[in-house]
Amino acid sequence: MALLTDALEGLAGLPQPAVLAVTGALTLAECTLGVGFIAPGEGALLLASTTATTVPRFLVMWLVVSVCAVAGDNIGYFLGRRYGDRLRDSRLVRKLGQEHWDRAGELLRRRGAWAVFVARFMPVVRTLVPASAGACELEYRRFLPASIAGAVSWSALHIAIGSAAGASAKYVESVFSGVMWVLLGLAVVVGGVVALRKRRKAAPRQGQGQARELEEVA
Repeated sequence: MALLTDALEGLAGLPQPAVLAVTGALTLAECTLGVGFIAPGEGALLLASTTATTVPRFLVMWLVVSVCAVAGDNIGYFLGRRYGDRLRDSRLVRKLGQEHWDRAGELLRRRGAWAVFVARFMPVVRTLVPASAGACELEYRRFLPASIAGAVSWSALHIAIGSAAGASAKYVESVFSGVMWVLLGLAVVVGGVVALRKRRKAAPRQGQGQARELEEVA
């Protein structure tokens, strides 16, 4: 547990602009077509969010992550508009799995712009839905509000989780350390009692043995 808090303290010791820059870049990559399967954007966001221990830091990170997530969505959308369904046969989509592309398209056909919002919380499909939306020629005036709403909600949720995890890590460690000291004290007490009882049981036997030796000598 100490290793966890040491890591969090090390992260918190970095300049906040550096933390925001790295988090924003990874979020942008995670939300861009296909790169989300490679860039650890979601994991990095949760870890970086442990530094959002104050309201101003929370709000700034929320703004940066939301903007980068929307930017990533827009890149994917306009790639879809530019290349259309040809993206399905691209090397990248084939490597990631064309079934995910088909799933994204089906979701868009059934839910329309609402699918853009819902897909934000779906780890695999999320990175393909914006490009699929462009390929399906979903109107941009419908795509953009759904993308913004999804990005704002997704980033708020993950930053809140990360912030809560960071705040609780030290508490958990302090409780864990206290419990360990109590258990150690109990172990010492129990060990002392057991040793004392063994010693008391052994004393009569030693007395009997000494008495027999005296009788044999006599």
